[in-house]
Amino acid sequence: MIMKCLSQRWQRGGNASNSCTVLSLLGAPCAFMGSLAPGHVADFVLDDFQKYQIDISLLSEHPHSSFPTSMIISNVTTGTRTILHMNRNLPDVSAADFSKVDLSQYKWIHWEGRNAEEQVKMIQQVELSNNTLPQQHRITVSVEIEKTREPLYQLFHYGDVVFVSKDVAMHFGFHSAASALKGLYHRVKKGAVLICAWAEKGADAMGPDGIVVHSDAFPPEAVVDTLGAGDTFNASVIYTLSNGGGVQEALTFGCQVAGRKCGVHGYDEIVTKTE
Repeated sequence: MIMKCLSQRWQRGGNASNSCTVLSLLGAPCAFMGSLAPGHVADFVLDDFQKYQIDISLLSEHPHSSFPTSMIISNVTTGTRTILHMNRNLPDVSAADFSKVDLSQYKWIHWEGRNAEEQVKMIQQVELSNNTLPQQHRITVSVEIEKTREPLYQLFHYGDVVFVSKDVAMHFGFHSAASALKGLYHRVKKGAVLICAWAEKGADAMGPDGIVVHSDAFPPEAVVDTLGAGDTFNASVIYTLSNGGGVQEALTFGCQVAGRKCGVHGYDEIVTKTE
């Protein structure tokens, strides 16, 4: 069976990579740390990072690996997507790689949960550095636990801000963002903020006071492209909190920008002149 596509385009992807794009569009200087393999895809990715003025000086190069790629089939009627992903042999960033980072350059570092054992070691490096600094100069750590993989759950305890996905919440038996926050909060460290977005039902957050804060979703007039909506939400929340905004403000802004993203292809049109 042959089906014709209406259009096709290339787009840089990956959770943290997408979040960097949104942060840059919002006006926040940011850097991406990840692994890179050579080839035409890598050339495109590097050019695209440069387009959005994202610092890529921390990339780890692996000349004998293959660059991961995905083919994403988007349904123009429903906005749903089917993803075919290939990642053969490109290693994740290691704690040894991270040890070369000059932490004094950063005020917020976000981890997408991947190779959790190594990522815990990275976060512990930040904690050691933070212990030598006054409160106002310490780095804020956020983590995203998106996939239902047991090793990732150790990251709950290591974020000052923890993003847990709807899929993970449902894996633990919860059927709403609010119930997930109440049921999972015991896993986070003292004083942390736990956040759970629930698609068209908006997003909730809970801090150490035990009060659940909620924002409704802001759906577009027509759903065009949901790819990266969660990464957009995370970036917008981080942007607000890192600039001194409160949790309610951050949730609402995150839902607003993520809603806009669902109404356009890519990210270029998600920021309005008022922001």
